[in-house]
Amino acid sequence: MSLSKYEPDQFPDITSIHVPDHPFWPSLSDAEKDGLIRDITAMLAEQNGVLVAHYYTHADLQALAEETGGCVADSLEMARFGTRQKARTLVVAGVRFMGETAKILNPEKRVIMPDFSATCSLDEACPAQPFIDFCDQHPGYTVVVYANTSARVKARADWVVTSGIAVPLIKHLAARGEKILWAPDKHLGSYLQQATGADMLLWPGSCVVHEEFKSVALFRLAKLHPDAAILVHPESPESIIQQADVVGSTTALINAVSTMPNRKFIVATDKGIFYKMRQAAPDKMLIEAPTVGEGATCQACAECPWMGLNSLQSLAESLKTGKNEIFIEPAIREQAVVPIRRMLDFAEGLKKGRSIKNDD
Repeated sequence: MSLSKYEPDQFPDITSIHVPDHPFWPSLSDAEKDGLIRDITAMLAEQNGVLVAHYYTHADLQALAEETGGCVADSLEMARFGTRQKARTLVVAGVRFMGETAKILNPEKRVIMPDFSATCSLDEACPAQPFIDFCDQHPGYTVVVYANTSARVKARADWVVTSGIAVPLIKHLAARGEKILWAPDKHLGSYLQQATGADMLLWPGSCVVHEEFKSVALFRLAKLHPDAAILVHPESPESIIQQADVVGSTTALINAVSTMPNRKFIVATDKGIFYKMRQAAPDKMLIEAPTVGEGATCQACAECPWMGLNSLQSLAESLKTGKNEIFIEPAIREQAVVPIRRMLDFAEGLKKGRSIKNDD
């Protein structure tokens, strides 16, 4: 399918995106770690703050969020959680689009991040102006963007979705006869196209973590563990998805570990998710899907290098100095909040089993 009038080399190439080296955080003694946790806990209380951490961040941050009354979740629940909090400060441990979403939904609150340079290859692969131009070239399409995009990209969209609600939302739009312009993840877009039969125009971005999973190596690993269920995030390439027993969002994959009868699971997503999976099913065996094998380059090795910028050290530094605060231009915020609220309303309707009106 032709994507636009742009020549192919005018689209961002995943191989051209700078992937940071995984940060080397000095190892902490138990006493040093305990001291940092005490300091962070005290600063959160002093600053009327709450910590919101993504499933892909380090286990230390997820544990601290739980222990201090915060939240560990996927990007959809992170967005919901922030809007329900009375806290004046939201501390978002994740990547930049998550902090931006929190600020868009909570303009009156202070939103900070442990490291503002923590971005996302999907966000980087969809720069705002080329995407806006692309949308303008296809005025007959409903623009649906994944949450992994910048505030400016969201501001151009009709809908924002997370992987957890993408299938029902695309089905809903297709049932209304709408043609969909999807960005930025081509693998998730292809999965949605096949799952729903929708008429979709796909932007060609991808995730450096999920792009690394290797189908032949996964096939061989599954042969070694024939009783293991294969759990796959839909940002993965089609050859990986085709081998899956379950394809779903981070929350869906965590639920699968606790509800399926299998004792072993091969997991094709960021290994940060193992923290919650082990909480949900401590007696299950979790095996990382292979990122080595034929054609492997291993830029990420099942661990998002930008998520790795979040640490106890960087979190403490951000709280001490007040740096890494998120600001959104008011005009961009006013536009971007509309499709985000549509997403939240749609998700709430699904949760309550309500039908969605045609003017939603």
